[in-house]
Amino acid sequence: MNLLIFDLDGTLIDSQLDLANAVNAARGHMNLPPLENSAVYAMVGHGAPVLIRRALGPDAPDADVERALEFFLKHYREHMLDHTVLYEGVRETLDSFRARGLPMAILTNKPVNFSVSIIAGLGLTDHFFRIYGGNSFDFKKPHPVGVNALLEESGVGREKACMVGDSAVDIRTARNAGIRSYGVTYGFQPESLAAEPPDVLLDNFSGLMPFVLG
Repeated sequence: MNLLIFDLDGTLIDSQLDLANAVNAARGHMNLPPLENSAVYAMVGHGAPVLIRRALGPDAPDADVERALEFFLKHYREHMLDHTVLYEGVRETLDSFRARGLPMAILTNKPVNFSVSIIAGLGLTDHFFRIYGGNSFDFKKPHPVGVNALLEESGVGREKACMVGDSAVDIRTARNAGIRSYGVTYGFQPESLAAEPPDVLLDNFSGLMPFVLG
């Protein structure tokens, strides 16, 4: 592989607790009881507006969703690195890829400013030539617009590019863009990979190395 595109939450970083805390803080702001953390984890992957819509329920008025979303974004901005860490093997594996000069990018449905700040806070900014978030384009994953932009910027052909993620959204993104897909089983929504099986399934991030380096 000559271009490695990574999802963020559930793939590179374990951000579950910070996300759940921010969602429940937003629910508290709306005078609603907290959700089980596991219920919040299942809602992640389609961007903050969808996350808050799901957290408030389908009958919540749009005005309430907007107010809760504003609170969620403010709270998360202030607490997004309280508990968030890299998954085991991520730093070492990315270091190996970087040492070999492989171009790497992040494509997430998380707001781009949050994504950039988290990667900076974890000391990985120099590993990626581009970080795209859910508000970087008119469409979020699984639309292929982000992958297509990264292919054009890197000059790498589709046959030499791959997407690494933890959910069906990421695998569908890869399929829609015509690139190879790798799914990790330790993330937020590994059960979704049964419906959208990747080309390769990995139980740990470092397992990616032989497929990339040969």
